[in-house]
Amino acid sequence: MYAITGITGQVGGALARQLLAAGETVRAVLRDPRKGEAWAAQGCEVAVADMDDAAALAEAFAGATAAFILPPSDFDPEPGYPGARRVVEAVVQALQAARPGRVLALSTIGADAAQDNLLSQRTLQEAALRELSLPLTILRPAWFVENAAWDVPSARDEGVIHSFLAPTNRPVPMVATQDIGRVAAELIREDWTGQRVVELEGPRRVSPDDLAAAFAAALGRPVRAEPVPRETWEGLFRSQGMKNPVPRIRMLDGFNEGWIEFRDGGRHALKGRVEAAEVIAGLVARG
Repeated sequence: MYAITGITGQVGGALARQLLAAGETVRAVLRDPRKGEAWAAQGCEVAVADMDDAAALAEAFAGATAAFILPPSDFDPEPGYPGARRVVEAVVQALQAARPGRVLALSTIGADAAQDNLLSQRTLQEAALRELSLPLTILRPAWFVENAAWDVPSARDEGVIHSFLAPTNRPVPMVATQDIGRVAAELIREDWTGQRVVELEGPRRVSPDDLAAAFAAALGRPVRAEPVPRETWEGLFRSQGMKNPVPRIRMLDGFNEGWIEFRDGGRHALKGRVEAAEVIAGLVARG
């Protein structure tokens, strides 16, 4: 039995569907029992647990062949990341109590960056999980191609995608969530010992200009990428309701300045199968 947290998200859901298709038993770990109904209908066991509730998580992980750890993302964290620290502490306590056979944790590119940024929340997670005496795989995927969902309205209505990645012709490691779910399903079923880090990006690197071209092909009209000026970011993010935009700004700086990157420039990273243009076509089709 595989205990899957984050199952209502894109990656957790893709992983669960891959496992169910392979005939595996899946326990959906989620905080809202109403959302568990759809997964129960697909044949999952359902365990209700908040990600900062160590006791409930321990029950959810009990008897698992493996547990998949995907904490909720916090794009506007308080200074020092107290929310992430609470979740990490609860997850570690639960894993220590339940002792599943092995652990697969979703992290991110940039979790090993020396400079503080939004992705440092996953740095904290990795460090805490490494203290466990359990077989551990840390999966570090690249920038999600599905982040381009935010660009659908402007691409459709204005013929523009507003890019925080610059310059717009610079390729960036990206990956489709479908590939993350597939690779996660393969990794979690493997029998390993010790600890390992697996990096994952798509079949080729993708620039904002490439994304614009994919939108143009999907929409049947010209679309261009325009960089959002760096000096406007803080004011823009605060106008959108963010209280602490600095970590997000530093993350974007990390991609643009090159200090958020896979080791050896991704030469040792696994390569996915899904092209960015396929993802963009799907986003456009869904509106």
